[in-house]
Amino acid sequence: MLNHIVLLKFKPGVAEDDIKKLEELLDDLPNKISEILVYEFGRNIIPSERAYDFALVSLFANPECLERYRQDPVHLKVLDHIKDICENIITTDFLGSDASSIKEQTPDMGLPDF
Repeated sequence: MLNHIVLLKFKPGVAEDDIKKLEELLDDLPNKISEILVYEFGRNIIPSERAYDFALVSLFANPECLERYRQDPVHLKVLDHIKDICENIITTDFLGSDASSIKEQTPDMGLPDF
């Protein structure tokens, strides 16, 4: 699975209505873009000097699906809104690991299974 992570830093003084519009636009994307397998987003709830204001986590089957998502006109409309209200956007994409496969490689330390 390809994990697509996006962190947003809003411009100073961005309006609450603009953030709500972003949330509405993002909420509708999985209904319109079939390549999205998992989609979660939300506002930061633990402020710190290093924290960003908003995060998005989505999963795609492969890089080709992510690229189709990136080029989709519906996504591009959301991206335009993001660029309007954000001073910084950070993304990363990585192939996720299956936690069970990691567990299989880890020596048994006598810890209970949860």
